[in-house]
Amino acid sequence: MKRYDRLKEIRSLDPERDFLRIYRISVTLEFPWDVTRALELALYRTYAVPSIGRLLATTAELTERSQKRYDDTALLLDAVVEHGFDSGEGRTALRRINAMHRGYDISNDDMRYVLCTFVVIPKRWLDAYGWRRLSAHERQAWARYYRTLGTHMGIKDLPRTYEEFEGTLDAYESAHFGWDEGARRVSDATLDLMASWYPAPLARLVRGASLALLDDALLDAFRYRRPGAFARGLTGGALRLRARGVRLLPPRSRPHYARQNPEIKGYPDGYSVAALGTFPVPGVRGCPVPDAGHVSDGDASPR
Repeated sequence: MKRYDRLKEIRSLDPERDFLRIYRISVTLEFPWDVTRALELALYRTYAVPSIGRLLATTAELTERSQKRYDDTALLLDAVVEHGFDSGEGRTALRRINAMHRGYDISNDDMRYVLCTFVVIPKRWLDAYGWRRLSAHERQAWARYYRTLGTHMGIKDLPRTYEEFEGTLDAYESAHFGWDEGARRVSDATLDLMASWYPAPLARLVRGASLALLDDALLDAFRYRRPGAFARGLTGGALRLRARGVRLLPPRSRPHYARQNPEIKGYPDGYSVAALGTFPVPGVRGCPVPDAGHVSDGDASPR
C-alpha cells in the first residue's frame, strides 16, 4: 500500500452513507496522533466559554481527577468510533455520555458548540500541522458523523455541513469567550496534566509549547501572557517538520484507537464502558437534576 492509497479509498466512498467508515480511516489510520492532539485542544477550547468552564470547575472532575476525566472522555468517544452507533459497546457509551450530561443544567447552545469543536478544530489542526489536509469527502463525512452523534445526544438545531459547523463555532466563540476564575483553574489543571505525561525536564517545555499553540482570543480569555513569536515559530515549525517526516513513512497497517494511547493511564487492568465517567448525585457539585443517577439506562437512540 502506498501513502495516498487510503485517500483514494475514501474518495471512492459515499460520505453520507459511509461516513463511519471514512471517519474511522481518517482517525485510526491516517491521523491518529494528530486527531488525539486536536481533540484535546477542542475540549480545552470549550473552557473559555464561562458557562462551560464554570460548570467544569464546580464538578471538580478536571481539577481534582484530571487523569480520570481525560481517560473516561477519550474512552467513551473511542467506543463509538471503534464499534459504531448501533453496537452494544457504542450504545452503552452513548448512554453513559447522556447520563452524565443530563445530571447538569447545560444549555443546548453549549452542547452544540462543544460538538462543533470536534468537527472544526481537528480540520484546522490538520490544515496547519497534518501530513496532508482533510479532503472534501472527509469534511463531509466528519460533519455527518458528528451530526449523528449529536442526534444520539438529543442536541437540537444541529449544523448539517462542515461550513455550518465552522460558522456556528466562530459565532459562538465571538459572542461568549470570556474570563471566569473557575475556568482558569480548569485550564491550569489541564495544562498540568499534559505536562505530567512527560519527564520532569520536559514538563515546562510542554506547557510552554501548549500555550504557544493557542490563539490570542483563547489566551486572552484565560488571561495568559501571549507567547512570543520565537516560541510560536519553534512550536509550529517542530509540528510541521514532524508532518513532513510522517508523509515519508509507509501508511499505518493497523488501526490505532484512542484506548491504545500512552496518555490513557487510569485503567492498566482494563475497563468496562458501562463503568466509565461520573454518576451525578443530585445536589452534589453542581448537579441540580433530580434522579440524575437513574438516567444511565436511558435511551441513546436518535430523536
